[in-house]
Amino acid sequence: MPASSAIRIDTGRQREVLRALREVLPAHCLLHREEDTRPYECDGLTLQRRLPMVVALPESEGQVAQVLRSCHTLGVPVVPRGAGTGLSGGCTPLADGVLLSTAKLNRILQIDPLARIARVQPGVRNLAVSEAAAPHGLYYAPDPSSQIACTIGGNVAENAGGVHCLKYGLTVHNVLRVRGLTMEGECVEFGSEALDAPGLELLALLVGSEGMLVVITEVSVKLLPRPQLA
Repeated sequence: MPASSAIRIDTGRQREVLRALREVLPAHCLLHREEDTRPYECDGLTLQRRLPMVVALPESEGQVAQVLRSCHTLGVPVVPRGAGTGLSGGCTPLADGVLLSTAKLNRILQIDPLARIARVQPGVRNLAVSEAAAPHGLYYAPDPSSQIACTIGGNVAENAGGVHCLKYGLTVHNVLRVRGLTMEGECVEFGSEALDAPGLELLALLVGSEGMLVVITEVSVKLLPRPQLA
């Protein structure tokens, strides 16, 4: 039987956190009732389940920053979540924390067929990148089994792969740049779309870090020509 945490949510603390978050997010971007937060109790690994104190669904990078600053001020832990298709328990929430979903950050910002680069928000589905690039004869190579549902932000956080990784590598080999926010709400960037970017190469450190370093808000990925079929 799946394990369900017996930790109870402190309702007084929950009200305090909700008051703070309602100052930076509209009401429809916050969930706190059990029936609403239940879908966020685990990822694809259902062995461990736990209800979050509050679920925040920001609609822009600015709102993500405000949520993080508010939680940092209150000393509330934050767990980022993509589509929740992973099998590592990486987005298992905390009963005394906020689960921050990037599901509403779901825009494809740019497809550059000449540079073969796609710039997307973290909530964009893996397969949607390939679909957007298809008219240019391009596609995004990493193909987890959940690619119809999993998101680019989650791919980066978990360093996802798939069958294509045997030829094209994991997510870390197909990501050029990641923009994100620290737990204090400070914007940082790792990597570059340029081939000769100066400074230390820290992108590989970020990929696979499961949201412990930053909350991902934008990703630039490589696009490859579609293989010719016989």
